[in-house]
Amino acid sequence: MQDNWEREALNQLLQAGIKEQRRTRRWGIFFKLLGFGYLFVVLALFMGWFGDRAADDVNVGPHTALVNLDGVIMAGGEADVATVAQGLRDAFEDNKTRGVILRVNSPGGSPVQSGQLHDEIVRLKKQHPKIPLYVVVEDICASGCYYTAVAADKIYADKASIVGSIGVLMDGFGFTGTMEKLGVERRLLTAGENKGFLDPFSPLSDTQRAKAQEMLGEIHQQFIGVVKTGRGKRLVNDPDLFSGLVWSGERSVKLGLIDGLGSVDSVARDVVKAEDIVDFTPQPDYLDRLAKRVGVAAASTLGARLDAQLR
Repeated sequence: MQDNWEREALNQLLQAGIKEQRRTRRWGIFFKLLGFGYLFVVLALFMGWFGDRAADDVNVGPHTALVNLDGVIMAGGEADVATVAQGLRDAFEDNKTRGVILRVNSPGGSPVQSGQLHDEIVRLKKQHPKIPLYVVVEDICASGCYYTAVAADKIYADKASIVGSIGVLMDGFGFTGTMEKLGVERRLLTAGENKGFLDPFSPLSDTQRAKAQEMLGEIHQQFIGVVKTGRGKRLVNDPDLFSGLVWSGERSVKLGLIDGLGSVDSVARDVVKAEDIVDFTPQPDYLDRLAKRVGVAAASTLGARLDAQLR
């Protein structure tokens, strides 16, 4: 009897130990899943997987729509024209939008991309004539950014913002002197007398310099024409206006480059008369960003290979 009792007690003890181990394992799995779930939610919020616009909220009433243009204007970059244009289209098409603000903070970028965004703004304004569009400058609105901004009904900035740089540049480096000192010979073979145009390892001829300056002058005149069309009689007659200089926001008001001083909040409140602001800036999710980067890299590689073949 005593042996049976001891065996029974040992068996119960073992069963209790097994149950405790199972219970501990289950709680361990639960807390691990909870931790992974928390990390997933944080990552999803950071990457913007849970939506990209506050306007999705059905309770939003009449509002000022906001779209951001931030960074260098270039395809595939932060200030990608396709992304900004999509945000503007969404903002104009929302039936509760009372006005659109394009908040800009950019030193410029591609003249082609800037021109495309300018033209899209003009198109949207014609399509939605009752909805005004205002540009609000933060730190800087220069060169291609200003090219885009002049399509707006009015431009506002802070008194210390940097505005202007109505000009065009082409920069690079010349290594011919360095190559001579190192005893390196440049062997460039071309079919077409200008195929090596502006090659940094070859001397810059007067003919090539004149051709490059002619092209820059042509693009500069396009820029000037867009500014004059957009700003009209608001521009003052100043010989330095189209020289590529930049000015403070306060000085820009006097030159007619902008219409007044203000922020996003003040323009929404005092100009649009719709104090509630809804951000329509698209926020691509992680997969979109990754695909875009891979696509740009692949396009660059393919372009380099094709260029090498054509050379």
